[in-house]
Amino acid sequence: MQRLKTRAQFQAVMAGGTVSRTAHFVLHRSALESLMPTPPILAPVAAPEASSAAVPGREVWMGALVPKRWAKRAVTRNAIKRQIYSVSADFEPRLVLAAHVVRLRAGFDRAQFISASSRQLKLAVRSELQQLFGQALAPSAAAQVPA
Repeated sequence: MQRLKTRAQFQAVMAGGTVSRTAHFVLHRSALESLMPTPPILAPVAAPEASSAAVPGREVWMGALVPKRWAKRAVTRNAIKRQIYSVSADFEPRLVLAAHVVRLRAGFDRAQFISASSRQLKLAVRSELQQLFGQALAPSAAAQVPA
């Protein structure tokens, strides 16, 4: 699995549409062709025996977007991002070969999760992410959530 890195990559994927939603997260998906339009002059010349990672169409790409608005402390944002990448790695074999972005769309209640990186928060995040990816894998996921 490759990770999205640039702002343009994140914007391209988020323009692709919404696949599934939960109370705190949204999963966006976009075709890989729209992900990296590289001008031919700047494109590096790849050897014929280049690895599959060099070809964007052969791997799932994943990005995590955790705004400071919804997770104030850096330790919380980092813990959520680690959970996103961990759960997405578990679901990688079943995901569509495309670029995906998981976006935090609402904050977790600070009264319920007092510690910024508690075990309870990590379990709640993991559970909701599994639900999010499970909805995305459902056969009618595209019909349930309009783009």
